[in-house]
Amino acid sequence: MRSMVVTTLGGPEALHLEERPSPALEPQSVRIEVHAAGVNFADSLLLRGRYQVRPRPPFAPGLEIAGVVRDVGAATSVRRVGERVIGVMRYGGFADEVVMPEENTYPLPDGMDFTTGAAFPVAYGTAHGALSWKAALQADETCLVLGAAGGVGLAGVEIAAAMGAQVIAAAGSDEKLAICREHGASVGINYQTDRVRTRLPDLAANGVDVVLDTVGGDAGDDALRRLAWDGRIVTVGFTAGRIPAFPANRLLLQNAAVHGLYWGEVAALDPQRVGRSFARLGEWYGEGRLRPRVATVLPLADAAHGIELLLSRAVSGKVVLDCRR
Repeated sequence: MRSMVVTTLGGPEALHLEERPSPALEPQSVRIEVHAAGVNFADSLLLRGRYQVRPRPPFAPGLEIAGVVRDVGAATSVRRVGERVIGVMRYGGFADEVVMPEENTYPLPDGMDFTTGAAFPVAYGTAHGALSWKAALQADETCLVLGAAGGVGLAGVEIAAAMGAQVIAAAGSDEKLAICREHGASVGINYQTDRVRTRLPDLAANGVDVVLDTVGGDAGDDALRRLAWDGRIVTVGFTAGRIPAFPANRLLLQNAAVHGLYWGEVAALDPQRVGRSFARLGEWYGEGRLRPRVATVLPLADAAHGIELLLSRAVSGKVVLDCRR
């Protein structure tokens, strides 16, 4: 098997392609021929040993894959050889073959190709968990998505719109905001020309009910100031680099709440809940309400470049690796 491996912690440049022995098949695991793997911001943190999960080198990053089941362990009961699946991993997905627990694999939604499938689990799973499980977003509420042109952000825009909310997208350029509008946003805020705190009074006079925050930093601070009564913030990442602080007195005065979501750990600890989430998302995909945007597809050997593209914020949507080439 081929795998993109890091032997010494560092930046994307630490990744290199290796031929490695195929992993042994455990009784409750399945062997998957990986056709595509999604690239996430968390992969850059894994490489530097700064993610919540800290594997020792050598290891391959990669949290999500799409492919075909080629073998099943003796104690498996659901997956079948030849089945098209998506999988959620703690790491190891940047490879053309993986062995992983059966319970962390799910059917690829009908009509979805492998490239789209690899772009689906983390972004859409995280956004749905944030908006449904944590925020309990309701139809006709106002939802602000920070980092709306990224993988989780754009998924959040689509999911919030599918749930009947009015969506305000915040992103770093007019071009990115145009993409957000194509995916369901009603209005947008350009970080480069406006502050979130100054634009929101015009866009949501009574404040925003729900904030999906993927960036933190100044935008996260500003969103807190414009929460509606009973408003909810769900924080899922800090791509801006600075972790925002949430003054308790402001939460008290707005009867507001801040939730954190570490979706990857939920996927590991409660795969059945994630399965129910994917089933709902699959229905929306089949209805045409979700349209995952793949910004670029790269060969497996170019995984380092894929991570660099994410870190540069040069793409809108997902970066996916084609693991068959």
